[in-house]
Amino acid sequence: MYTSPSGGTLGKPTAVMRALNFYLSEHPVIVSFRWSHALWGSTWSFLFYSISLYVVLSIFLHLILVVLLRRGQRVPLGPLPALHSLSMSLMSATIFAGLLLSATSEIRETRWLWRRSKTPLEWLLCFPLGTRPSGRVFFWSYVFYLSRYVHMLSTVSVVLQRRKLVFFKLFYHAISTFMSFLWLEFSQSFQVLAILFTTLAFFVIYGYRFWTSVAATGARLPLVLNCQILLLGCNLVCHVGVLLLHFFTGGCNGIGAWVLNSVLNGAILMLFMRVYLGRKRKPNKNMGDYECDENKIARSCSVFCAGKEADSNKLKSS
Repeated sequence: MYTSPSGGTLGKPTAVMRALNFYLSEHPVIVSFRWSHALWGSTWSFLFYSISLYVVLSIFLHLILVVLLRRGQRVPLGPLPALHSLSMSLMSATIFAGLLLSATSEIRETRWLWRRSKTPLEWLLCFPLGTRPSGRVFFWSYVFYLSRYVHMLSTVSVVLQRRKLVFFKLFYHAISTFMSFLWLEFSQSFQVLAILFTTLAFFVIYGYRFWTSVAATGARLPLVLNCQILLLGCNLVCHVGVLLLHFFTGGCNGIGAWVLNSVLNGAILMLFMRVYLGRKRKPNKNMGDYECDENKIARSCSVFCAGKEADSNKLKSS
């Protein structure tokens, strides 16, 4: 049993929940957060330099491996990809829980300012005009922005292990990092739901990749693609909601950045659909081989049975 500040006793689960709530949404560092260009990675120059460096290094690493290694030869990374997947899954779960608790606290404490014009769902989709990037929600938005740089390490893993440099992966990581920066710089509406959807999907995807790495089984691409398609579909629906709220409720904060965000999300969705439909149209080679093997077995069985039947007829006639 634990003693509460009021002198009462709390059960262990209640004490754990109170501790998590404090460290994820009520800590002074979180409550007093304010986005400024004095923070690490908060300047436009850092953003463009880091994205450019990411693209150049990825291409350079790919070309170096093409020159130095034989075709098809992979670089063994040991447990590093599994550890990266585990860290990304845990990081996504932490951001999801922290932002969910922080958004709940922000709605409870600031609802008196906008309750006559908005519902909590409308606040999640459409920040009131004049919203500044400070407080709990923007702290976790900043953490999410920093996590995008950790996501970029997956490109290095793909290049070293699979010897493939996919344009879509470069484009996706670069654009996602850029959009996360816009959310903070312009206090863009809809970012709370976008981060919640994204971190929940990443928790499932990277957790599954970690499990398949530990279990030594290949990850099934349909699960990853389906999660990402579902994520982008939810974002698309919410973007429509933001557009309607902007025109019918007096405007949403950061709408200019939201327009650019919508265009980039549309481009990512089109690329995803292209990859998804391409995978659907490809025949399953393993299944085809399996069916061929079954046909061969069936033909062999029929020939064998026919031979046995012919032999038995000969014996009867003799």
